[in-house]
Amino acid sequence: MIVVSNAGPIIALAKIGQLDLLSALYGEIIVPQAVYEEVVEKGRGRPGSQEVQVWTNCWVLVSGSARSCIGTLGSWLAKAQRMKCRVALLKGNDRYDNVHRALDLIADQIQVAGKQRVLIKPNFVSTRRQLAATHVDAVRALLDFLRARYDGPITIGEGPATSSAFEGYETFGYLALGEAYHVRFMDLNRDDWITAQAYDRRLRPMPMRVARTMVESDFRISIGPPKTHDTVIVTLSIKNMVMGSLISDLAARSNGRALRRVSRLMPRWIVHSPLAERAKGAVFSNRSDKMAMHQGYPAIHLNLYRLARLVYPHLAVIDGFVGMEGSGPTGGDPVDLGVAIASTDALAADAVATTIMGFDVDEVGYLHYCKRAGLGVGDLEQIEIVGNATIEECRRPFKPHPTYKEQLHWRLPAVEEYL
Repeated sequence: MIVVSNAGPIIALAKIGQLDLLSALYGEIIVPQAVYEEVVEKGRGRPGSQEVQVWTNCWVLVSGSARSCIGTLGSWLAKAQRMKCRVALLKGNDRYDNVHRALDLIADQIQVAGKQRVLIKPNFVSTRRQLAATHVDAVRALLDFLRARYDGPITIGEGPATSSAFEGYETFGYLALGEAYHVRFMDLNRDDWITAQAYDRRLRPMPMRVARTMVESDFRISIGPPKTHDTVIVTLSIKNMVMGSLISDLAARSNGRALRRVSRLMPRWIVHSPLAERAKGAVFSNRSDKMAMHQGYPAIHLNLYRLARLVYPHLAVIDGFVGMEGSGPTGGDPVDLGVAIASTDALAADAVATTIMGFDVDEVGYLHYCKRAGLGVGDLEQIEIVGNATIEECRRPFKPHPTYKEQLHWRLPAVEEYL
């Protein structure tokens, strides 16, 4: 259901920390421009101002009065129903070309004009192994596409788990992009933060530090490879955005190097066991909010969904020229897919990639929750594929992580009260 709201319910619910109820009950909330100005601009710093400003995936802003909003609601809905969710799927033998052509196919849906804080989020879960990280040629294709349409500020930001982002920028050849495309680089682990609520393994409230630059960006782009994962089955655009936004104090050079040395000395059976998952959250959580996310399979899926609502990508680019199977997200084996996926619906892009990888969207907990909440389209029947290949033509089942069967145990009874 879609409703129009004035300022009263927004402010009242924000004061008691229950603003989530609006999107949970109605899915989409249309906020008239006058209400937006009252809550966000005139009410800056007061309850509701920050939430309405940053939850761009839960609010639809319409200029004019509430009466005009209601008057245009019928035509808006009719247009939305005619527009099927679109995902570009390109298959070819050139990474740059695949990404650029995929973006061209959905160019009319990428509304970047007028934005002030565009953020590109690559994946540097490893700052040393290229297979585990976003390739610079994919980012170069994205920047060429953007700069043909947008001359405003662009930031490339990442927050690796145990390393400096600048180590990755240097290792993978990103720094040359700065002068060529007039972009700035930042380590999100060094950013100021806002606090968001997640849950620990006993489902008790747990505060998390989320990079302020990520939250306040008005156009977030996730770009990275498709990989299997050691905790949540697959990692694609939504997870890339969420995990990179969390602050890690372990990323200081000395702390990160020590942790990597310890992990290399561990027997592989320990690394590939549920024990390793439990240790991440128990041992390192006081120094890394990324590690603190690891509160067991049920909690991490729930937390990924909850934080996705705050930093949901406006554009998802999945560079599947080479993916990773097996012991992802860092130690797996290459899969030569030769594809690129792009969409302004991150869940739809992830759903297409998940299917190509041989998994079911509804067996990936955080994607299931995003689909259930209506953050995007997760049903393949509601997705229009544009490009030079079909999902079936690109489908290549990935070997899952060794802990895949354990990872399937993410479902929670009575989960509704936590969503």
